[in-house]
Amino acid sequence: MDALENILNRVSARSLVEPHPSKKEMDIVYKAALRAPDHAWLRTSSFIEVKGESLNKLSNIFVNYGKSVPDISDEVLDKYKNAPYRAPMIIILVNTFKEHPKVPAIEQKLSTATAAQNIMLALNAMKYSCIWRTGKMAFNELIQKELGLDNNQEILGYLYIGTESGEKKKIPNLDIDDFVSYL
Repeated sequence: MDALENILNRVSARSLVEPHPSKKEMDIVYKAALRAPDHAWLRTSSFIEVKGESLNKLSNIFVNYGKSVPDISDEVLDKYKNAPYRAPMIIILVNTFKEHPKVPAIEQKLSTATAAQNIMLALNAMKYSCIWRTGKMAFNELIQKELGLDNNQEILGYLYIGTESGEKKKIPNLDIDDFVSYL
């Protein structure tokens, strides 16, 4: 797939089903992720891959979090329980903050965000689809602890991955002049 066509035509899927990428395909996806800009080569980005039985583990982690929320409704708790099953594979985006005199925390997070975009573009080029979700499960210390992350590690989001099902979202026609100014 042409690189510009890939960028200009990537959209998040409405629904994701099997199959998900193979181990060999994911090795390429992770190599693409690690080509993201990374000031001082700090290597602050890492990924937790969740599929198969591990989706049940993630579901339990989400439910445990939900039970810690005062007055949570059964409906919301059920939503947390079912969240991991929206796709056959999930990549949890982890940023590990590293002290550095020239690279502030926000720049390190932006590097991980750029790695996520590279993942999404690599998957799109391979004819898979992806949805990036954040919400209450991201930037969540309780979930970070349940996943065994250190205090300097933070979940920036979840990439839900699979094969697109249903009608493809339309790509919006945006007026560039609404977004670009000139100095």
